[in-house]
Amino acid sequence: MTHSILTRRAFAFGAVAGTGTLAACGNGIGSSGSGTIDARVNATLDQMFREYPNTRTLADKANGMLVMPLVTEAGLGFGGAYGRGALRVNNSSVDYYSVTKATGGLQIGAQQYAHVLFFMTNDALSDFRRSPGWAAGGNIEYVISDKGDSLSADTTTVLSPVLAVVFARAGLRLGATLDGTKYTRIIP
Repeated sequence: MTHSILTRRAFAFGAVAGTGTLAACGNGIGSSGSGTIDARVNATLDQMFREYPNTRTLADKANGMLVMPLVTEAGLGFGGAYGRGALRVNNSSVDYYSVTKATGGLQIGAQQYAHVLFFMTNDALSDFRRSPGWAAGGNIEYVISDKGDSLSADTTTVLSPVLAVVFARAGLRLGATLDGTKYTRIIP
């Protein structure tokens, strides 16, 4: 446990110091690989379903879900984010992904959060899986925002090809947006 805490502190210090270097930050790097990621994905889904019961309906309707249990983001002027997770199809992990993000501009602080992308159409899921590096943009509809506001999953929302839930936010940094976030397939 001490190693994980030290790694997070090293990451936050490195990002705030402007080095641009992303450390492992307890996201599964150097661990037992897919087993550790799957355990974290299961815990994250349990927490999401418990705190936001309407997401269970979305999960039942989705063609697949990308679950990122822990994303660490920090910055002072320049910033970055990193995390690892799994793509679930029919309740099974079919691929593993890392998430990275680089930012510039007026920013200060560090935070950690979890997020889940729901692929509501076969086309959206296929596009994601075929992409060598899929980038999140304005095409994502947020079902639960970074402020914890729960929006109802009405017919209009469910028709969106990709839905996002951002939750379990901790830290001192404003906002948790997925714009500019890049997802890349990995072998844990």
